[in-house]
Amino acid sequence: MLSIEQFYEKYSEGLELEFAAGKGGVKRQIKSPHVDRPGLALAGHMKGFTERRILVFGRIELEYLRGLDDGVIKERFRAIIERKPPMIMIARRIRPTKEMVSLCNELGVPMLKSSLNTMELMGQLSSILREEFAPMTSCHGTLVEAFGVGVMIQGDSSVGKSETALGLIERGHRLISDDVVIVRKKKRNVLEGTGPELTRHLLEIRGIGIINVAHLYGAVCISESKQLNIVVKLEEWDDAHFYDRIGLEEKYLELLGVKVPHYIMPVKPGRDVVLLLETIVLNHRLKKMGYNSAKEFNVKLLETISNRQKQKKLSPIF
Repeated sequence: MLSIEQFYEKYSEGLELEFAAGKGGVKRQIKSPHVDRPGLALAGHMKGFTERRILVFGRIELEYLRGLDDGVIKERFRAIIERKPPMIMIARRIRPTKEMVSLCNELGVPMLKSSLNTMELMGQLSSILREEFAPMTSCHGTLVEAFGVGVMIQGDSSVGKSETALGLIERGHRLISDDVVIVRKKKRNVLEGTGPELTRHLLEIRGIGIINVAHLYGAVCISESKQLNIVVKLEEWDDAHFYDRIGLEEKYLELLGVKVPHYIMPVKPGRDVVLLLETIVLNHRLKKMGYNSAKEFNVKLLETISNRQKQKKLSPIF
């Protein structure tokens, strides 16, 4: 949840906000990502009215109120305010009626004015609240963008996640976050990864320490956020473990209810992990375009076996 005070500090500049009344209610919590216009409620129809939504008053709502008697305005607006919505917002910086200001101050419901028009304000508010209320989790790993694909590199401590990310950065790819990745579910099947502000653009390399990628390699090698497309887990090579050599089986990792393609990359001296990770990314892009090398090889293999079996049956026996 987000308080009105936090909301104002973060978004007052972008939404061009100023307080009109109800400053005493800044600790109130916004509990819903939805925004509503109070048309039916102002007409006296309160059935189905929910107090959890931010209410936006535009030019039409305020013109309607000004056409009513003062007593009716107070009665209708009080019926809305007594439900204690988290906040009232007024578009185009239109002056609210004195009854609205009085009731908001009396009941501690913040009223803010914006210079944006009604539809623009509604759109930006909805976008902001979807972002704030999006399901979120944090993962241990390093998020990079390679060939336009968001790759989260995971693995045990000291396996080489940050070193792999540094190698990718040297090849012209981008760092999103190191050590901690904050993942948000933006849409039904879209995950977006970003990093904490404190460690943004920083990499921790054992033996060297903290380095600032933006300062060393330039702003072109960093990005604030990126859609998470695949997860690659680095692990120490184990001779006793069987590693898939064809890649027919697709593996997935579930994050926030979304299945993300998951690859396991064994690491040992002599393996170029950066090159292998780039190959995983390019192969993933090919699969998205409809080309699956493993499946094509499997089809050719089965055709070859079938042809040889047919040849054996047709061969004369001497």
